[in-house]
Amino acid sequence: MRTLWNFHSAGQLLFGCGAVRELGFLAARRKWRRVFVVTDPVLAAAGLVERVQAPLAEAGITVEVFDGGEPEPSLDVALRAAQYAAQFRPEAILGLGGGSNLDLAKIVAVLFTHGGKPSGYFSWDNVPGPVTPILGVPTTAGTGSEVSHAAVLTDTQQKLKVSTLSNYLRPAVAVVDPEMTLTCPAKVTADSGIDALTHAIEAYTATDFSELPLGLGETAAYEGRHPLGDVLAERAITLIGEHLRRAVHEPHNLKAREGMALAATLAGLAFSNCAVALVHALEYPLGGEVHCSHGAGNGLLLPFVMRYNLGERTARFARIAQLLGEPVEGMPEMEAAERAVAAVEQLKQDIGIPLRIRDLGAREDQLPEFAKKAFAIKRLMAMNPRRPTEADLLHILQEAY
Repeated sequence: MRTLWNFHSAGQLLFGCGAVRELGFLAARRKWRRVFVVTDPVLAAAGLVERVQAPLAEAGITVEVFDGGEPEPSLDVALRAAQYAAQFRPEAILGLGGGSNLDLAKIVAVLFTHGGKPSGYFSWDNVPGPVTPILGVPTTAGTGSEVSHAAVLTDTQQKLKVSTLSNYLRPAVAVVDPEMTLTCPAKVTADSGIDALTHAIEAYTATDFSELPLGLGETAAYEGRHPLGDVLAERAITLIGEHLRRAVHEPHNLKAREGMALAATLAGLAFSNCAVALVHALEYPLGGEVHCSHGAGNGLLLPFVMRYNLGERTARFARIAQLLGEPVEGMPEMEAAERAVAAVEQLKQDIGIPLRIRDLGAREDQLPEFAKKAFAIKRLMAMNPRRPTEADLLHILQEAY
């Protein structure tokens, strides 16, 4: 039985309102004189690019902006951004935006440092060494990419989302400023918030670290559920239950935005060390086909996967119900666990997450192919507390359809 577990994070995490004003000092202290910003045209138009450019410029740092980012970025846009970076020759790369832009910045850092194509780095531990330092500045509260080791792109030819995972992808500096999320639209707030909840719940209910068959010196993309991950996930779930609805429906409520920003970062630390599992495996082919946001796909699937796993993690799901504010004291454990599923279903409804796969435009005859592609992602199958067959995955998708 395995007795050791690891924990990794960003090199530095700066959290709080007004944190972006420290960017110039953070970069200058590290002697980064040229910073390449990866973002998108929406954030440029909203003035958020200027909010990171200004403190960097005041510190005498030269800034170049690539604003060609896109939702669920393709391999092509990653290559294009890397070509821009190669011309500029940055000393650090700053990802500004939601998970799509942060992930794109990570891939740009890999390609600028090591060359090649994105496909050469897919899966776990294929980045050969340290990359150009990354700064993560999120403008949504969801992916936790500012502290995670993952970068997700979309292979448009295969119609599949693909991951690169490496601890070299964890940003050198994560700057989480809740004020940067105040302009985040309601739908993006909802999608990203339910994504953070998915991260926390999957980390909290994953295969235990002691059950992973890793020998001395062997590594894996995820460590499995462990005590530090539990602490982070529990706090994230509580914060999301308290703040997500208000963040969606009261966009200028800074307390709600701050709560969700902290929740997303904590959930990012939890999942990127412990695990994500079946929800993510099923979302990758679904999202690759229908081009929904990663958060919307995860949020849609989450309660269906929770129900599938109930028998293996009954006590944990009962605790999740309690963390989400459900009055479960004195209930039988399975009844309380089922309340966790009901609470997530209600939250989905309250914030406008699609309820069914058909609502995203997928066809029922596509479900077997989704199940087949998901089942092939073995690292995620291994992290689910209940080992599924391909037929199980198809059944979950049919239930969700």
